[in-house]
Amino acid sequence: MNHEIYINRCITLAQYSEGKTAPNPMVGAVVVYNDKVIGEGYHKEYGKTHAEVNAISSVKDKSLLKQSTLYVNLEPCSHYGKTPPCADLIIRSGIPRVVVGMRDVNPKVNGNGINMLRNAGIEVIEGVLENDCKYLNRRFVTFIEKKRPYILLKWAQTFDNFIDIHRYSSDVKPLKISNKVTKILNHQIRTQEAAIMVATRTAILDNPHLTVRKWSGRNPVRVLIDRSLKVPADFNIFDNSTRTLIFNQIKEETKANTEFIKLDFGTNILPQILSKLYEYNIQSLIVEGGRQLLESFVEYGCWDECHVEVSNQIIKNGVAAPILTNYDIVSKHILDNNSCFVYKNNII
Repeated sequence: MNHEIYINRCITLAQYSEGKTAPNPMVGAVVVYNDKVIGEGYHKEYGKTHAEVNAISSVKDKSLLKQSTLYVNLEPCSHYGKTPPCADLIIRSGIPRVVVGMRDVNPKVNGNGINMLRNAGIEVIEGVLENDCKYLNRRFVTFIEKKRPYILLKWAQTFDNFIDIHRYSSDVKPLKISNKVTKILNHQIRTQEAAIMVATRTAILDNPHLTVRKWSGRNPVRVLIDRSLKVPADFNIFDNSTRTLIFNQIKEETKANTEFIKLDFGTNILPQILSKLYEYNIQSLIVEGGRQLLESFVEYGCWDECHVEVSNQIIKNGVAAPILTNYDIVSKHILDNNSCFVYKNNII
């Protein structure tokens, strides 16, 4: 039996719920009898039934479970949370063998689910497509192990490496680099991450909403770094349409969906911000700009993934794009003549 085929199917199923399960991981499960899939399921949304429950429930002839193998990309849970332990259900179902992609890094589980299964006489095979499984749940793994959000840098640039023309007033429109297709993709990405961040200059010049409008899904938490509270109160980021965090040096205050959080700007603010986001259980963060903010994350070495869109434009002068260091290319796609690169940090 080719275990990798079925774990790969688990990964595919799990991806259906991207952006919907946080702070829980994405999980898919497949039940196989005589090398034939007889049941499958995935964790559809935070607080709802887990993948293993859905997969086992989907099997029409439950008598076959006693001769079947359960595949799951993440170790079955062993504790009571929003739902009962999946390991208990597997044991009660009489499934004789379980194949697991990776152990759950959550200290509440981390080997306990596998031990429960083995102690019940179930054969457990571990580590099938483990790296692929870790990449699938990279946000969850980073949040647990590094005690900070998974950080995704994102910008669009011209072919000659500029992200905008020089602008000093909001009356001057930003350079259009993204196209219709990539604008939609950018909004899809927002539904997959927990929060999105900009700094004062970007907020004033662009007056962005930082919400999801070109895709279906939830809005990320908006995060603004505005040291002296220069962004006008009637700007879009203060429209109370979604939860918004304003990091500043002046005040601590909460008004409706907007919370002002005071920082010590005399020291590096990034660790302070990441610590607060971790405290708020925010598992991932898109950093959109401007250039100084993006470069601060690069210089601090605190980024995990970077999305760069490159157009065919040549403008010869403008705001220079950030320069990445210590990276590997994950993928490259051409979308309506723009090249879209995904990089990962090869040091962290």
